[in-house]
This record gives sequence, structure tokens and C-alpha cells, in this order.
Amino acid sequence: MQKILKKLHWLDFFVLGCVIAFFWYVIVQMSGNLNYSWRWEKIPNYIFKYHTGREEWFANVLLQGLFITVRVSIYASVLALFLGVILGIARCSDNLVIRMLARTYLEILRNIPPLVVIFIFYFFLAEQLIQAFSVEDWSYKVAKMENNHFWEFFCGDMRRFPSLVSGVIVLALFESAFVGEIVRAGIQSIDRGQREAAKSIGMTNFQEMRYIILPQAMRKIMPPMANQFITLIKDSSIISLISVQELTYKTAELVSSTHMIFEAWLTTAMFYFVICFGLSLLFSKLEPNKA
Repeated sequence: MQKILKKLHWLDFFVLGCVIAFFWYVIVQMSGNLNYSWRWEKIPNYIFKYHTGREEWFANVLLQGLFITVRVSIYASVLALFLGVILGIARCSDNLVIRMLARTYLEILRNIPPLVVIFIFYFFLAEQLIQAFSVEDWSYKVAKMENNHFWEFFCGDMRRFPSLVSGVIVLALFESAFVGEIVRAGIQSIDRGQREAAKSIGMTNFQEMRYIILPQAMRKIMPPMANQFITLIKDSSIISLISVQELTYKTAELVSSTHMIFEAWLTTAMFYFVICFGLSLLFSKLEPNKA
């Protein structure tokens, strides 16, 4: 602690004091001018709550939403990575048609507001897929089963499984455009001489990509890919608009029923910050240059 204090300059303390003064001023103004009554003591009950009948603690509204956010983020990131790698490889294809199709997809998604993209994918694709594969009927059958703990652990409430699938699909399709550009940049950063050397020893395009290009490209794209995963977690709040009951959706419900506007949203912001900042520290430790 003393070492850290010695490294700090007087200007650091001045900036810290300004930040504290600013937040104190905001709190005073809210309490006075807005006549807002803070109720922080009630927030823990909306995270964990004790059920007197069952005599056990259970996850309440905010924690339920956090679990769904984590599930959606993990599943969407896996699907976005899979699609992004395909798009990235297609962007570097020798076939002009494949290259242009991939570029068209990437450019359209990168230059349209996320909210518009989410609604387009939801109404024109996700809903159609759910109906085509009878996902809703299957999920309700699983929800009625007695031993469905496996599905509940990975998917939550199976009655809302279709909305979870919709959220994962639309989020993954949107994020795959950015992942595809990261993969494309990683592939093109590999020296062309290595590709020519692979061809000279008789490797096919698939073998060249599998054994020479992708292993090297993946090491280079790890930092931006990690940053994109963190961005995906924050972008998951958008799917609350298509009724996916993740953290932002649950917070909005809590605010509408309790009118604890600032407490609820500040708690939600804290949840997002802890997850994203924690992942940022983890990924920084896993970077090759910091190993």
C-alpha cells in the first residue's frame, strides 16, 4: 500500500478529490432537488431472498437476470466465434463470389445500428427458426418433466427457452461480423511467404489454413477477440428489447414495480462492471506477451 501511495502524484489526489466531489454533489442534488429517498437496504433482497416456506435462500430478480446474461453471453460468443472464423476465412478466399458475399454481410452489419439489426434478425430469422424446428413445443415438454435439472442448469427456465435461443442467435449473428473482421485481419497479417511455402510442399488450401495460417493468426487475434467478448457481454443488454429476460430486462421490471430507479440501475451497472473488468484482468494475464 505504501509503495502505491509513493507512486501517486499530487495531481492524482486532486483528480480523485474532484471525482469524489462530483459524485457527492450529484447525490446531494438528487436528495434535495429531486426529493429522492434512497432505499439501498432493500436491494440485497432483490439479489438473494430467503423463502420462509422452503426455509432456503434463492436467487431473486437481479441475480436471475445476471445468470441469463452470463448464459446468453457464453453461448452467443461460441456461436459468434464459429461464424466469425468462417466469415474471416471467406473474406480471404481466392473465390471472388465467396469473398464479396462475406464482405457484404460484414459491411452491412458493421454499418447499421445494433438495435435495427437485432430487430431484423429477431423478426425475420430467429422467430422463423424457432417455429421451423418446433423449439417452443419441445421446451414446454422438457419444462413439464420431473428430472430436468440438467436443462435448467444450462438453460434456466425451460418455458422461456425460445426467448433464450432468439437472444443467442441475434446476438451471435450481429457480433460475428466484428469477429469476422478480427479473424480476417489476423489471417492477412501472416507473411505470404509461408503460404507459398505450404503450397510448394503440396499442401491443399485447407491444410495450409488448418496447420499454418490459423494457429499463428489465432495467437495474434487473441487480445482483440477478448475485447470483443467483453463488448458482447455489454451488447447483450440490447436483447432485452426482444423480451429476453436478462439483467437489463429484469432491472427495468424492478424499477417499474418498486420505483428504486437509481439503486437498481447502479446495482446493475456494478454487476456489468465486475464481470467485464474481471474478464479484462483475466485476459490481460493470458496474453502471450504477458505470460
